[in-house]
Amino acid sequence: MTETPAAPRRIAEIASYHAHIYYDVATTKAEAEILRRQIAERFSVRVGNWHDEQVGPHRQSMYQIAFATSVFATLVPWLMLNRRGLSILVHPNTDRPRDDHLIQPLWLGPSLPIRGEVLGETLDEDELPENLPPNTVPQIDDV
Repeated sequence: MTETPAAPRRIAEIASYHAHIYYDVATTKAEAEILRRQIAERFSVRVGNWHDEQVGPHRQSMYQIAFATSVFATLVPWLMLNRRGLSILVHPNTDRPRDDHLIQPLWLGPSLPIRGEVLGETLDEDELPENLPPNTVPQIDDV
């Protein structure tokens, strides 16, 4: 007996995206700083705080870039070409954070281990990701 495949998920389930830029404090933080500045100069995104220590499911130092679905088509290809040798995890924000980080992500550069056990399988309706306004204003238009 064959199983009926699950219906495809809808793109509309994606509320926004995160890009986690990973770096080593001793060897690649300077590259991460340059990339952070270049992103802020070119894209309307929310640039998160530096995390030199492990935080959440991330086993390496990183900062987060949060962005709207409309920014994906320009930011992600730009990161592909300009990641400065850093590993970057790009994931959707849906109501399934564990799947977002472990099953649905896009890796630019080598993938790194993620602590999936600290991520919830699903979110309640009141926990759904927010679309926070960008905290950057593009000043350079050479995307």
